[in-house]
Amino acid sequence: MTTVKRILFVCLGNIVRSPLAEALFLQLAAHAQVGDLFDADSAGTGGWHAGEQPDHRMRSVAAQRGLQYTHRARKFERSDFTCFDLIVAMDQENQADLLAWASTPVQRAKIHLLREFDPLGSPNAEVPDPYYDGQEGFEKVFQVIERSCSGLLQALVEEKV
Repeated sequence: MTTVKRILFVCLGNIVRSPLAEALFLQLAAHAQVGDLFDADSAGTGGWHAGEQPDHRMRSVAAQRGLQYTHRARKFERSDFTCFDLIVAMDQENQADLLAWASTPVQRAKIHLLREFDPLGSPNAEVPDPYYDGQEGFEKVFQVIERSCSGLLQALVEEKV
């Protein structure tokens, strides 16, 4: 792999799951000394949180593990299909929205579920949205995203995706 691969993580509002996946993926790539091979961003299928920081509860869980991130929420744009090599959805609803917006087979082929890469996941497994859950939900989602991003990084380095 010689060119930078651009990855976009997508959830509903872009304030919990996808910005965490973006930050964790970049951190994992840097620790594996392959950070220069990847660029990542995140977006939401909805735009009502545009411009906001990630949810304070998830930032707190991440900070406890030494991860700081300052992403500002944005809405997915159709031009993202051109700008990114891989578009990774957090759940099947996000994936369905992305597939509906894709206008070519090439665009549709870029779309994956994050948990496809989770060793404890399954082909249609989703990253749950902890927004209305307690602190335990945020802890669980952090672990799911960390495992999944690690699996994604491995698949990319091995050029399996």
